[in-house]
Amino acid sequence: MTANPGFPISLDVKGWPCLVLGGDDEAAEKTLRLLDAGAKVTVVNPTLNDTLRKLTASAKVIHRVRMFRTTDVESVILVLNTLRGDRDFARSLLDLARERRFLVWSIDEPTLSNVMMPAVVSRGHLRVAISTSGVSPALASRLRQDLEQIFGEEFAAFLDWLADLRDETKAAEADDEKRRLLLREAVNGFKFTGSIEYPKVWLEQRQKA
Repeated sequence: MTANPGFPISLDVKGWPCLVLGGDDEAAEKTLRLLDAGAKVTVVNPTLNDTLRKLTASAKVIHRVRMFRTTDVESVILVLNTLRGDRDFARSLLDLARERRFLVWSIDEPTLSNVMMPAVVSRGHLRVAISTSGVSPALASRLRQDLEQIFGEEFAAFLDWLADLRDETKAAEADDEKRRLLLREAVNGFKFTGSIEYPKVWLEQRQKA
């Protein structure tokens, strides 16, 4: 597969209708991410897992108890297709997206999507998106897990403090340059360090090369 780095952006979905196709753990994870971003979510699938059933029961999402219909994309800006193994369906979704002008991501068909879903580290206000340009989703997932250990609750508290400090500084200091200096000084001394340990099989392969 040809790597596609894409053009990284953060999509504002707050208040916008979005569609999730599927009812398993993957669909639930994507639904929770959309809800966290403030989207209005509709899930289309005959069955749902426990998480999605609870979200439906609490009226946090709309559930259409059937398979996808083209009328489901009316007004949506984003479709997340978590259904696997149906390339023809993914291709038809992309064709529909081009016709109706919405964004679509299919979980196992990156070449039949017009957006990519990076692995995301979420800690407090922090969002770190990780992409391997589609060449190794497994590595992106592993990086996410490791970074979640590094950016723990203390980091979330530190970021909350910075947010409060920014609000206080904006209220107390009218001069833009002085305000920027004060906020830069607040992060002086912060340093992110780390090391990488590679798998033995790759190190052995590299030595042979």
